[in-house]
Amino acid sequence: MLKSIKTSVVALILVSTAIIAHAQKKITEGTLVYGVKYKVEIPNAPEEQKVKFNGDVSKLEMNFGPASIGVFMDSKLGTGLLLVDIPVAQKQLASKMTKADMEESNAAKPKYSDFKATGEKKAVGGYNAEKYTFKDDKGGTGELWATTDVDVPVTIATADFKEVKAFVVLVETSMATVTLKSITEGKVGELSVTKVPAGYDEISYAEMKALQQQGGGE
Repeated sequence: MLKSIKTSVVALILVSTAIIAHAQKKITEGTLVYGVKYKVEIPNAPEEQKVKFNGDVSKLEMNFGPASIGVFMDSKLGTGLLLVDIPVAQKQLASKMTKADMEESNAAKPKYSDFKATGEKKAVGGYNAEKYTFKDDKGGTGELWATTDVDVPVTIATADFKEVKAFVVLVETSMATVTLKSITEGKVGELSVTKVPAGYDEISYAEMKALQQQGGGE
């Protein structure tokens, strides 16, 4: 179970949207909701994903059938926290991730570069957006639409597109099309990569990886 969950989490993060820059409206705390249309088969992958953010820390929330996943990231420190909740197996596991752990978990992800604005513009999700093309180090290409109407902190869903000096509202790759459905400004509470929620059993990242390799240890 955990192995398939990690595969799906990595795939979703690969195609997740975004980034930041000089915009008219600055939002420092709130919730982003993305719609995902897949071009590849990912068992139990959700068609929607939610990202809560508060300053430098963000949390990606996803459901995979009977399991729910929470992935926290501190964009300033590069550290993280992984929560796995599988009610049917009566498991709630948490693993803190060092910067090295985060880098290891992201090692297989494509590295995006060569972002080029095309000058083509249209409205996406109610925002004025411009089209960009880009490449990845796996030989792939993609396109995205970005707006300067809003300024949002770097989140776990946006960190791969830091070179784009605008907030990305749509990304299309060979794996999926990810579209921003909504931005809600408002309190989301404290988000922490160091505090494990009550009820979760804390294990090391090495132990979490071992469980993933065993298919969840079931």
